[in-house]
Amino acid sequence: MPDVRIVLVGPKFEGNIGAVARSMANFDVRELYLVDPCAVGDDAYRRAKHGSDILENAVTVGTLEEALEDCFLVAGTSGITTKGDRNYTRLPVLAGEFAQHVSGYEEKIAVVFGREDIGLFQEELNKCDVLITVPASDVYPILNLSHAASLVMYELFQTGKAARRAEPADRAEKEYMLSFFDDLMDAIDYPEHRRSDTSVMFRRMMGRSIPTKYEYNTIMGIFGDASKIIRNGKKWG
Repeated sequence: MPDVRIVLVGPKFEGNIGAVARSMANFDVRELYLVDPCAVGDDAYRRAKHGSDILENAVTVGTLEEALEDCFLVAGTSGITTKGDRNYTRLPVLAGEFAQHVSGYEEKIAVVFGREDIGLFQEELNKCDVLITVPASDVYPILNLSHAASLVMYELFQTGKAARRAEPADRAEKEYMLSFFDDLMDAIDYPEHRRSDTSVMFRRMMGRSIPTKYEYNTIMGIFGDASKIIRNGKKWG
């Protein structure tokens, strides 16, 4: 399975943190980051069982950005999704589909879980390359935090070993590509009120496709040339 980092944003109950650590031990996931968590005490360690060492080594940070450092792909999770195509931030892929898509990659993948009551804020979702979800009842789709984490890790775990994929663009390169895309929107005077949503849509599209370094360099060349041509009023070539 890929190198997975579990990120819990604003967890409110230490028992859930412990239960997630226990599931991480079940599925050979060792790296746990806690963003602005509640206090972690005895109840968390009781729930962690044989995952207590994971809990002991968990990294506590103040911001999501800190938790995502060194990760080449960021998968946000949500039980609330949309059935339409226009809300780009809430268009998910199933956890199992995501697991199959990333099998064979050795780079670090962050899987981000939000608060037990309100999940991830919109600005946090916008930092994610892809949104994944676990299918559940339309009547009550919201899973307990530790249950959702267990199901996602199970899907990643069962993909097993796969052939090594072509080297993907790293996170810094993808962020640079996103800035070129934004620059291109500026060059063509793309409507200001649509830029934020369109930028998120492009991020999600790239997150689902996982471009290789060769594809990244090709796209960057096109974006860069297009912006210069548009601004200078020149023809291609």
